Amino acid sequence: MKIAVLGAGSWGTALGEVLSKNGHDVLLWHLEQDFVDKINQTHIHPFLPDINLNKTLQFTASLDDVYDYGEMLISAVPSQVVRSVLCRFPSAWRKLVVSVSKGIENETGMRMSEVISDTLNFDTDEIVVLSGPSHAEEVSREFPTTVVAACTDIDHAREVQKIFSNEYFRVYAGNDVVGVEIGGSAKNVIALAAGVCYGLGYGDNTMAALVTRGLEEIIRLGTTLGAKRSTFSGLSGMGDLVVTAFSGHSRNRQVGERIGKGETLIDILDSMEMVAEGVETTRSIYELTKKYKIEMPICGQIYRVLFENVVPREAILELMGRELVDEYPV
Repeated sequence: MKIAVLGAGSWGTALGEVLSKNGHDVLLWHLEQDFVDKINQTHIHPFLPDINLNKTLQFTASLDDVYDYGEMLISAVPSQVVRSVLCRFPSAWRKLVVSVSKGIENETGMRMSEVISDTLNFDTDEIVVLSGPSHAEEVSREFPTTVVAACTDIDHAREVQKIFSNEYFRVYAGNDVVGVEIGGSAKNVIALAAGVCYGLGYGDNTMAALVTRGLEEIIRLGTTLGAKRSTFSGLSGMGDLVVTAFSGHSRNRQVGERIGKGETLIDILDSMEMVAEGVETTRSIYELTKKYKIEMPICGQIYRVLFENVVPREAILELMGRELVDEYPV
């Protein structure tokens, strides 16, 4: 199969490698021509420097090449630019789309499958979401990894499952698109909080509490929006939350850690070459909590730390000083 990947960052490229090793022809799009020229010449990705890329991988800076290439599109650009890139696609364009971006659009509060559907005028059963605990750095080194493909049309999810799966990349199939997307997006906000705790020097007790209560907040958001609670016990819920909160590969955790150590968000973002999706997703989730009246105190305090200049230690003291309640209704 010929497959185009929209977005040649570390994740899009790691998935391109998976597909290439599975025998597919892969074309990856990147905005910058200089980047494309260099990677086509060296077969080395600047964000995956220890990996010699498969020489069959092709890179392009032309969206025209992407329109006409193959039978499937992988959407791997940062979540806040998905709409602006897809708006440039021809109105009659139709292929199966696999979304691997993890975020919620700021202006609309839409999940990425909703943005794709809205922009391309697609039915939701033409869009598959691929998500789970899967750092690009480890996938590219062929570390055993498991993710989930979700689609309202389970047959499409199973088709993607077969296309991606191999001896080191295992894909499960499901149909809870809302749960998979909310889990993959909201966990980045909790990972920011985890980084803040690391930056402040807190230990295992704090992290265990943060991840447990953070997952409960993700579940509240997801189930309010129509997700199945059981999804959050799976790969795109607890699995992705754990890897993002605890791993040094996590850009969101890195940002939080630097904030915990006293750096400003502006300085941190200015120094980064890659996108930490959780920063903008924090804005989106904050708006969703107000719209649907969902109690998400950890996410709320992260919003205050990022955008209202609240000191991290004060935010944590506020969390710990909240009214005492039962863990679950009795």
